Amino acid sequence: MSRAATHTPLIQQYLDVKSQNPDAILFFRVGDFYEMFFDDAEEGSRLLGITLTSRNNGGSDVPLAGIPVKALADYLPRLVREGRRVAICEQVEDPAQAEGLVRREVTEIVTPGATLEDSLLSAGRNNFLAAIGEPDSADTIGLATVDLSTGEAELWECSTASLEDELSRIGPSEILVAAGQPHPEGAWLVTTREAWRFSPEVGVETLRRVYGVAGVEGFGLVPGADDHLIAAAGAVLSYLEEIRPSGISHLRAPVVHRRGGYLFLDEMTRRNLELVDPIRAEDGGTLLSVLDRTLTAMGRRAMRRRLLSPLLDPVEIGDRLDAVEELFDRADSRASMRKSLAQIRDLERLTAKIASTRIAPRELLALAESLGALPELAAALDAPRSERLAGLIDGLAGLQDIRERIESTIDPDSPPSLGAGGVIRTGCSADLDVLRAVREEAVAKIAALQVSERESTGIDNLKIGFNRVFGYYIEVTRSRLDRVPEHYQRKQTLTGAERFVTPELKEWEQSVVEADVGIVDYEAELYRDLRTYLAKQ
Repeated sequence: MSRAATHTPLIQQYLDVKSQNPDAILFFRVGDFYEMFFDDAEEGSRLLGITLTSRNNGGSDVPLAGIPVKALADYLPRLVREGRRVAICEQVEDPAQAEGLVRREVTEIVTPGATLEDSLLSAGRNNFLAAIGEPDSADTIGLATVDLSTGEAELWECSTASLEDELSRIGPSEILVAAGQPHPEGAWLVTTREAWRFSPEVGVETLRRVYGVAGVEGFGLVPGADDHLIAAAGAVLSYLEEIRPSGISHLRAPVVHRRGGYLFLDEMTRRNLELVDPIRAEDGGTLLSVLDRTLTAMGRRAMRRRLLSPLLDPVEIGDRLDAVEELFDRADSRASMRKSLAQIRDLERLTAKIASTRIAPRELLALAESLGALPELAAALDAPRSERLAGLIDGLAGLQDIRERIESTIDPDSPPSLGAGGVIRTGCSADLDVLRAVREEAVAKIAALQVSERESTGIDNLKIGFNRVFGYYIEVTRSRLDRVPEHYQRKQTLTGAERFVTPELKEWEQSVVEADVGIVDYEAELYRDLRTYLAKQ
């Protein structure tokens, strides 16, 4: 795939993008398709079971395979499940406005450990990306984990001897290791990165940049003493910055877990106790299945993590028990809280999607509905004694402005995605409402035209129809062609009918087309504005 004078401009653009992402299968947007070329086409065709064809490349043809853009959610997970990295290269300018070749850029790289695809995620467990730092003088290793889909970031200390058990406990989908370091064995993708990315100096700079802080001390990290943790954090965050150009602003500050802060349970112990996985799959019974009475996906994930990392810190244990005791004593409040919790969707993962370009209109409505349940949740536990519960309730304040902004923008009967109209609520934009009125008037005129044409021609079965290829047309069956007026212009011949247009029909069709284009553009702009607003909250 070297540069050659015979490459067409499109193929050369593909090669330029591919050279920057050599380890990923490149989905290259061409109109309504994502296309793969050369080796990617052959591999994609084999893994996805799609046709391998070819595209002209000047003096020769190159292998080509492609999928419809609208089918991305069906095909992308299949590659990621095979342990492949997939780079999504989008058209970042309007082809109609482009001078020459349309500009294209990679907008995200999807990997097993860095995905927001619902079909690749389990509601009840995290999807972690991990990075392993080098051990310090005390044989302590830093392990950084991030769940891109929930925004959780954690730093763990462990010994060299317990590393494999810790990785088994966390169960990451992907692990980053420095070049030259051994690859841990397990059911995860191992990605090798340059060794300099695991240096504490890079770690400090990355933490400061990602979180907008002056230093790392606010995270409970001490440069020098905690270099093993800082290095691992920098490695995982810089990797996410690289593969997520849309940003990782939704990530929460990293939580540090020190050796001795939680009970270490090796893999054999966890398995024999059947904490989260049964010894025999057919039995199904685990401690998690017995205790789990949670009502949200967030609660299920939290319970799983807590069972796998029991606390040892007496203060932390006391705080947690105080909260549990208060909830136990307040049965009425507990019942009201459960009623509210049952209305709440996966806020962590919905919030994470806001930072990407992939959150759908109905997902925003689900977010608004969930936020609407929070005031009742807070009211059910008014004036709690527990500091932990008080902190949780305080965190629910000030979110109703977000709910109101979503509900005032998105139509409650919105279609699943942008592009077909109907996403933005009536009254949100005066300009959009005008365009919709223009379209409705034009459609009404076309309906009236069918009635008048039937009357004027005497063709009682004359009908005006529409398809995406030919637009609006007047259809007359062959048995009535003798009554067709001379001013009808033939557009298409069918087996049993002819289709025509008239100047008046074309005029109203143009009004519909122009209004449709304006509606789609306005809705896309208003949707982007909403997404930008939410990302800043």
